[in-house]
Amino acid sequence: MDIPLRFGAELRRLRESSGMTIQQLADVVSYSRGHLSKIERGVNPPTRDLAQRCDSYFEADGRLRRAFMAEMESRGKRRKPARRQVITTGIGSLIATRLVEGSRAVHVGGDELPPGALFREQLRQMKQLGQSLPPTVMLPVLRSQASNVLTLASHTTGTSRAELLVTASRFAVHIGWVAQEGGDDTAALDATAEAVELARAGGDEHLADYALVRRALVAYYSGHATRTIALAQQAQRSAAPPRIRGLAAQREAQGYALAGDEGACLQALDRARDLLAVKEEVPDGTALGTTQLTDSVSMVTGWCMYDLGRPRQAAAALERECRRIAPHALNTRMRYGLRHALALAASGEGERSCETARELLGFMGTNPSATVRTDVRRLDREWSRFRGNAVVRGLRPALANVLNAGI
Repeated sequence: MDIPLRFGAELRRLRESSGMTIQQLADVVSYSRGHLSKIERGVNPPTRDLAQRCDSYFEADGRLRRAFMAEMESRGKRRKPARRQVITTGIGSLIATRLVEGSRAVHVGGDELPPGALFREQLRQMKQLGQSLPPTVMLPVLRSQASNVLTLASHTTGTSRAELLVTASRFAVHIGWVAQEGGDDTAALDATAEAVELARAGGDEHLADYALVRRALVAYYSGHATRTIALAQQAQRSAAPPRIRGLAAQREAQGYALAGDEGACLQALDRARDLLAVKEEVPDGTALGTTQLTDSVSMVTGWCMYDLGRPRQAAAALERECRRIAPHALNTRMRYGLRHALALAASGEGERSCETARELLGFMGTNPSATVRTDVRRLDREWSRFRGNAVVRGLRPALANVLNAGI
């Protein structure tokens, strides 16, 4: 018999010889019936905890523990990571292997971190990397690490499993955003839907509300004001935490700005400010929405002012908030800095617009963004009004290069 089937076959033999149904065993060991069935059939791998519990319950004299160790040894030989693979996937795969082999935590810098916290820290670092690396580089790395988290979750039970599933859901949320930045809205929405399923499996029901906020953003960038508003309002009618409802209110404000309804836009921004002022304890790496802005409501207010046809107010607000963006947050600086340049151009300040956009266009050439390209197209139209200005004329080729570059 194949070694991967040894544990499952022995477990089934012990269960049947005791006259137990698989549901009865599931109740004893606190596993789901379906998961136990897959373990018995060799579809899902066993865990050390399950082997120990069943050995004790059936008084099997260590037979299941030995079968578990044999299976893990066999899997380790077949899956020993090559150097090139480790370089590609980072340390996550090695960490997952070590944890599956029995370690409950990993020592990093002298501290002992549980697996969920370790992967959340990796996600936080990847978000920072994404500030200066293009989607084509980040997506494979993010997907690989998300796969590592899920692999580890499949070998874990109880609260550790739930924590890892929720962590995997946050990876999926970020994958959705990076896919949208790469110009693939379908992949973005698919990743968001997967994030909701993972979160629910881990006991987090509120990510479904945040998924509505993400879908509203896709609708906003597609120019669908009514759909943006409807999705954002739906997210706010839930019992979601204040941050999710606050982010939804911001998105609703952007939808109203796109529709030209200034009163409703300002009311939604006031609601967003109140909700986002509520302090919540959120583990590092799992915060939803941007974490690079000191005051996201003020920045979004400037964004909305442009859509409402008030470019001077937009330029003033965006200039003030852009000064507060950390130097390392290059992607965030590019996004809001180009919106600032757009507002300046719409205000008739062509040369100041060029001064603001010059460095940012160069950065976009190496780190393209499908969402930012929306504003680059608008900037091209605004600059066309300044054809006689030598400064604008000198920078338009750089803008054309960004527009002609494929994403």
